[in-house]
Amino acid sequence: MAFQPNELHPERSARDLFGADVRRYREAAGLSLVRLAAVLKYSKSHLARIETAEFLPYPELPPQLDLLFETNQHFERLYEVARREPFPGKYRRVIELEDVVTIFEEYSNATVPGLLQTAEVAKCSLRLGHPHAPEAEIKRMLDARLQRQERLRSGNPPRYWFILDEAVVRRPIGDRQVMHNQLASIAELSMKSHITVQILPFEAGGHAEMGGSMVLYTIPDTPLMLWLEGSRNGTLIDDPDPVAERRESYDLLRACALSPEDSRAMIRAAMKEYEQDASGPTAHSPVA
Repeated sequence: MAFQPNELHPERSARDLFGADVRRYREAAGLSLVRLAAVLKYSKSHLARIETAEFLPYPELPPQLDLLFETNQHFERLYEVARREPFPGKYRRVIELEDVVTIFEEYSNATVPGLLQTAEVAKCSLRLGHPHAPEAEIKRMLDARLQRQERLRSGNPPRYWFILDEAVVRRPIGDRQVMHNQLASIAELSMKSHITVQILPFEAGGHAEMGGSMVLYTIPDTPLMLWLEGSRNGTLIDDPDPVAERRESYDLLRACALSPEDSRAMIRAAMKEYEQDASGPTAHSPVA
């Protein structure tokens, strides 16, 4: 089967446009990714991720591209715009929804939701998800993730409801002390009147949402919106029928989960285990 390059979306953001233009000029010059990587002394996989807007380039790449393709600082100028965008274009609509939502309901099946992550867990998670990314790219992603949390602590926040699978509590990210601090942060946040956290215990058994995580967005004068997320991708859905199905699934998960008070008790018990075993081995999990 012939290789099919990933579809590009230059209309979504400056980051996407940068990647699309790299591919456009590369193909016009008759260069494969392998050949471009050899010319620029970059890895093929990193250049492929730049084309699909997963990564921003290193700062020194845009002038190299302009020199190679004789584009008169086109890539340098576009890079200056793209690097100021905190999120890739494919997530921008989700971030826009978070800014206007009045009720935010999330189920996470494996890892701590981004809105609840401490800086240490967020950095570990981002590094796990992007093992080959330069440190500057990890820092940009970390700053963007922590910026998302500002509304959680704002003066007029939405109503937040988090249902966390017990695996979220039991699987450490980073070392034991990092995970202890993460659970302490969740327990503290769960005491706020606008934030509810429930743990779905293992003993609740199987359910329809074991394959991924989801978020329901309630926005005034707007139909309910749904974000479905796997370990490497996500889909925003506004079709009423599948959204209604996931609404029912979420309500069933809420009914099967521990009460908020019992959930805090489980979190605090897990904190003590991590505290007692702070010198134990490090374990990791995939990014949410």
